[in-house]
Amino acid sequence: MVNAVYSLVAVLIVSSISLVGVLFLPLQKEDLKKIISFLVSFATGVLFGDVFLHLIPDIYERMGLEIKISLLILGGIFLFFTLEKMVKWHHCHDPECKEHSSSIATMNLIGDGLHNFLDGVLIAGSFLANFTLGITTTLAVLAHEIPQEIGDFGVLLHAGYSRKKALLYNFISALAALLGVLVVILVRIKIEDIYLYILPATAGGFLYIAGSDLLPELHKELHPSQALNQFLGIGLGILLMLAMLNL
Repeated sequence: MVNAVYSLVAVLIVSSISLVGVLFLPLQKEDLKKIISFLVSFATGVLFGDVFLHLIPDIYERMGLEIKISLLILGGIFLFFTLEKMVKWHHCHDPECKEHSSSIATMNLIGDGLHNFLDGVLIAGSFLANFTLGITTTLAVLAHEIPQEIGDFGVLLHAGYSRKKALLYNFISALAALLGVLVVILVRIKIEDIYLYILPATAGGFLYIAGSDLLPELHKELHPSQALNQFLGIGLGILLMLAMLNL
Protein backbone atom coordinates (compact mmCIF):
# COMPACT_ATOMS: atom_id res chain seq x y z
CA MET A 1 0.00 0.00 0.00
CA VAL A 2 2.84 2.38 0.90
CA ASN A 3 4.57 1.71 -2.43
CA ALA A 4 1.31 2.49 -4.24
CA VAL A 5 1.10 5.86 -2.47
CA TYR A 6 4.73 6.63 -3.37
CA SER A 7 3.98 5.74 -7.01
CA LEU A 8 0.91 7.99 -7.15
CA VAL A 9 2.77 10.92 -5.58
CA ALA A 10 5.69 10.41 -7.97
CA VAL A 11 3.51 10.40 -11.12
CA LEU A 12 1.62 13.48 -9.92
CA ILE A 13 4.95 15.28 -9.64
CA VAL A 14 5.97 14.02 -13.08
CA SER A 15 2.59 15.07 -14.51
CA SER A 16 3.00 18.59 -13.14
CA ILE A 17 6.09 18.92 -15.37
CA SER A 18 3.66 19.20 -18.29
CA LEU A 19 3.10 22.81 -17.16
CA VAL A 20 6.79 23.73 -17.35
CA GLY A 21 6.63 24.89 -20.96
CA VAL A 22 4.93 28.18 -20.06
CA LEU A 23 7.95 29.20 -17.95
CA PHE A 24 10.19 29.27 -21.02
CA LEU A 25 7.97 31.43 -23.24
CA PRO A 26 9.78 34.73 -22.45
CA LEU A 27 13.15 33.29 -23.59
CA GLN A 28 14.69 34.04 -26.96
CA LYS A 29 14.87 31.15 -29.43
CA GLU A 30 18.66 30.75 -29.17
CA ASP A 31 18.62 30.81 -25.35
CA LEU A 32 15.83 28.23 -25.32
CA LYS A 33 17.81 25.95 -27.66
CA LYS A 34 20.85 26.11 -25.36
CA ILE A 35 18.76 25.27 -22.29
CA ILE A 36 16.99 22.39 -24.04
CA SER A 37 20.29 21.05 -25.36
CA PHE A 38 21.68 20.93 -21.81
CA LEU A 39 18.48 19.36 -20.44
CA VAL A 40 18.53 16.68 -23.15
CA SER A 41 22.19 15.99 -22.35
CA PHE A 42 21.41 15.75 -18.64
CA ALA A 43 18.47 13.42 -19.35
CA THR A 44 20.74 11.19 -21.45
CA GLY A 45 23.19 10.84 -18.56
CA VAL A 46 20.41 10.19 -16.05
CA LEU A 47 18.75 7.52 -18.20
CA PHE A 48 21.98 5.67 -18.97
CA GLY A 49 23.07 6.07 -15.35
CA ASP A 50 19.81 4.68 -14.01
CA VAL A 51 20.00 1.67 -16.35
CA PHE A 52 23.61 0.69 -15.65
CA LEU A 53 23.98 1.80 -12.01
CA HIS A 54 20.55 0.95 -10.60
CA LEU A 55 18.20 -1.09 -12.76
CA ILE A 56 20.49 -3.76 -14.21
CA PRO A 57 22.41 -4.40 -10.92
CA ASP A 58 19.09 -4.68 -9.04
CA ILE A 59 17.62 -7.00 -11.69
CA TYR A 60 20.60 -9.36 -11.64
CA GLU A 61 20.69 -9.34 -7.84
CA ARG A 62 17.05 -10.44 -7.73
CA MET A 63 16.93 -12.78 -10.71
CA GLY A 64 20.50 -13.92 -11.31
CA LEU A 65 22.13 -14.38 -14.71
CA GLU A 66 19.13 -15.75 -16.58
CA ILE A 67 18.64 -15.45 -20.32
CA LYS A 68 15.06 -14.27 -19.76
CA ILE A 69 16.43 -11.04 -18.25
CA SER A 70 18.24 -10.21 -21.47
CA LEU A 71 15.13 -11.14 -23.45
CA LEU A 72 12.97 -8.87 -21.29
CA ILE A 73 15.41 -5.97 -21.72
CA LEU A 74 15.36 -6.53 -25.49
CA GLY A 75 11.57 -6.78 -25.22
CA GLY A 76 11.50 -3.34 -23.59
CA ILE A 77 13.53 -1.88 -26.46
CA PHE A 78 11.26 -3.56 -29.01
CA LEU A 79 8.12 -2.39 -27.16
CA PHE A 80 9.15 1.28 -27.29
CA PHE A 81 10.26 0.91 -30.92
CA THR A 82 6.92 -0.67 -31.88
CA LEU A 83 4.84 1.95 -30.11
CA GLU A 84 6.84 4.72 -31.75
CA LYS A 85 6.18 3.17 -35.14
CA MET A 86 2.48 2.56 -34.48
CA VAL A 87 1.58 5.92 -32.99
CA LYS A 88 4.29 7.97 -34.76
CA TRP A 89 5.49 9.60 -31.57
CA HIS A 90 6.83 13.07 -32.26
CA HIS A 91 9.90 13.37 -30.05
CA CYS A 92 11.24 16.68 -31.30
CA HIS A 93 12.68 18.77 -28.47
CA ASP A 94 12.75 21.98 -30.49
CA PRO A 95 9.49 23.99 -30.39
CA GLU A 96 10.33 25.38 -33.86
CA CYS A 97 10.39 22.02 -35.67
CA LYS A 98 9.28 22.42 -39.29
CA GLU A 99 6.92 19.43 -39.22
CA HIS A 100 4.56 21.02 -36.70
CA SER A 101 0.92 21.13 -37.80
CA SER A 102 -2.49 20.49 -36.28
CA SER A 103 -2.35 16.81 -37.30
CA ILE A 104 1.13 16.44 -35.80
CA ALA A 105 -0.14 18.15 -32.63
CA THR A 106 -2.99 15.63 -32.34
CA MET A 107 -0.66 12.68 -32.90
CA ASN A 108 1.75 14.23 -30.42
CA LEU A 109 -0.95 14.31 -27.72
CA ILE A 110 -1.96 10.69 -28.40
CA GLY A 111 1.63 9.47 -28.50
CA ASP A 112 2.56 11.47 -25.42
CA GLY A 113 -0.44 10.01 -23.57
CA LEU A 114 0.75 6.46 -24.31
CA HIS A 115 4.27 7.45 -23.37
CA ASN A 116 3.05 8.86 -20.06
CA PHE A 117 0.99 5.72 -19.41
CA LEU A 118 4.16 3.67 -19.79
CA ASP A 119 6.01 6.08 -17.51
CA GLY A 120 3.41 5.37 -14.83
CA VAL A 121 3.87 1.62 -15.30
CA LEU A 122 7.68 1.93 -15.07
CA ILE A 123 7.56 4.14 -11.96
CA ALA A 124 5.05 1.90 -10.17
CA GLY A 125 7.01 -1.25 -11.02
CA SER A 126 10.21 0.34 -9.69
CA PHE A 127 8.61 1.38 -6.40
CA LEU A 128 7.30 -2.16 -5.97
CA ALA A 129 10.91 -3.35 -6.14
CA ASN A 130 12.27 -0.85 -3.59
CA PHE A 131 12.07 2.80 -2.63
CA THR A 132 15.50 3.80 -4.00
CA LEU A 133 14.79 2.27 -7.40
CA GLY A 134 11.45 4.06 -7.46
CA ILE A 135 13.15 7.40 -6.77
CA THR A 136 15.88 6.94 -9.39
CA THR A 137 13.37 5.83 -12.02
CA THR A 138 11.17 8.84 -11.21
CA LEU A 139 14.19 11.14 -11.58
CA ALA A 140 15.06 9.50 -14.90
CA VAL A 141 11.52 10.03 -16.17
CA LEU A 142 11.53 13.63 -14.90
CA ALA A 143 14.84 14.38 -16.58
CA HIS A 144 13.50 13.19 -19.92
CA GLU A 145 10.08 14.76 -19.52
CA ILE A 146 11.27 18.35 -18.92
CA PRO A 147 12.75 18.93 -22.41
CA GLN A 148 10.03 16.73 -23.89
CA GLU A 149 7.23 18.80 -22.36
CA ILE A 150 8.83 22.07 -23.47
CA GLY A 151 8.84 20.70 -27.01
CA ASP A 152 5.26 19.39 -26.70
CA PHE A 153 4.04 22.77 -25.47
CA GLY A 154 5.74 24.42 -28.43
CA VAL A 155 4.09 21.93 -30.81
CA LEU A 156 0.62 22.83 -29.56
CA LEU A 157 1.26 26.58 -29.66
CA HIS A 158 2.63 26.34 -33.19
CA ALA A 159 -0.46 24.35 -34.22
CA GLY A 160 -2.68 27.26 -33.14
CA TYR A 161 -3.67 26.25 -29.60
CA SER A 162 -4.02 29.04 -27.05
CA ARG A 163 -1.65 28.96 -24.04
CA LYS A 164 -4.43 27.83 -21.70
CA LYS A 165 -5.64 25.11 -24.06
CA ALA A 166 -2.08 23.91 -24.74
CA LEU A 167 -1.37 23.68 -21.00
CA LEU A 168 -4.67 21.90 -20.33
CA TYR A 169 -4.27 19.31 -23.09
CA ASN A 170 -0.65 18.70 -22.17
CA PHE A 171 -1.63 18.17 -18.52
CA ILE A 172 -4.48 15.80 -19.40
CA SER A 173 -2.06 13.80 -21.55
CA ALA A 174 0.40 13.71 -18.64
CA LEU A 175 -2.25 12.32 -16.28
CA ALA A 176 -2.24 9.09 -18.30
CA ALA A 177 0.67 8.15 -16.02
CA LEU A 178 -1.84 7.75 -13.18
CA LEU A 179 -3.67 5.13 -15.23
CA GLY A 180 -0.38 3.29 -15.67
CA VAL A 181 0.13 3.18 -11.90
CA LEU A 182 -3.41 1.93 -11.30
CA VAL A 183 -2.99 -0.85 -13.89
CA VAL A 184 0.19 -2.07 -12.14
CA ILE A 185 -1.54 -1.98 -8.74
CA LEU A 186 -4.49 -4.00 -10.07
CA VAL A 187 -2.30 -6.51 -11.93
CA ARG A 188 -0.18 -6.99 -8.81
CA ILE A 189 -3.24 -8.44 -7.08
CA LYS A 190 -3.05 -11.31 -9.58
CA ILE A 191 0.72 -11.39 -10.14
CA GLU A 192 2.60 -10.39 -6.98
CA ASP A 193 6.07 -10.31 -8.57
CA ILE A 194 4.98 -8.30 -11.62
CA TYR A 195 7.80 -5.82 -11.00
CA LEU A 196 10.34 -8.52 -11.93
CA TYR A 197 9.02 -8.24 -15.48
CA ILE A 198 8.61 -4.46 -15.43
CA LEU A 199 12.18 -3.66 -14.32
CA PRO A 200 13.98 -5.26 -17.33
CA ALA A 201 11.41 -3.64 -19.65
CA THR A 202 12.15 -0.32 -17.93
CA ALA A 203 15.86 -0.76 -18.59
CA GLY A 204 15.16 -1.56 -22.25
CA GLY A 205 12.81 1.39 -22.59
CA PHE A 206 15.31 3.83 -21.07
CA LEU A 207 18.07 2.50 -23.34
CA TYR A 208 15.83 3.02 -26.36
CA ILE A 209 14.83 6.57 -25.36
CA ALA A 210 18.40 7.62 -24.57
CA GLY A 211 19.94 5.91 -27.58
CA SER A 212 17.41 6.53 -30.35
CA ASP A 213 15.73 9.72 -29.17
CA LEU A 214 18.09 11.84 -27.10
CA LEU A 215 21.53 11.10 -28.57
CA PRO A 216 20.44 11.93 -32.15
CA GLU A 217 19.14 15.28 -30.85
CA LEU A 218 22.55 16.02 -29.36
CA HIS A 219 24.34 15.19 -32.64
CA LYS A 220 22.41 18.00 -34.34
CA GLU A 221 24.58 20.50 -32.43
CA LEU A 222 28.08 20.67 -33.95
CA HIS A 223 29.53 23.80 -32.32
CA PRO A 224 32.43 22.98 -29.92
CA SER A 225 30.93 25.08 -27.09
CA GLN A 226 27.67 23.15 -27.37
CA ALA A 227 29.57 19.85 -27.34
CA LEU A 228 31.23 20.87 -24.08
CA ASN A 229 27.82 21.79 -22.71
CA GLN A 230 26.53 18.34 -23.69
CA PHE A 231 29.49 16.51 -22.11
CA LEU A 232 28.84 18.42 -18.89
CA GLY A 233 25.13 17.60 -18.94
CA ILE A 234 25.69 13.88 -19.55
CA GLY A 235 28.37 13.75 -16.87
CA LEU A 236 26.19 15.49 -14.30
CA GLY A 237 23.32 13.11 -15.06
CA ILE A 238 25.53 10.07 -14.49
CA LEU A 239 27.02 11.60 -11.32
CA LEU A 240 23.51 12.17 -9.94
CA MET A 241 22.65 8.51 -10.45
CA LEU A 242 25.98 7.54 -8.89
CA ALA A 243 25.24 9.69 -5.83
CA MET A 244 21.83 8.01 -5.52
CA LEU A 245 23.54 4.66 -4.86
CA ASN A 246 23.96 5.71 -1.24
CA LEU A 247 20.29 6.61 -0.77
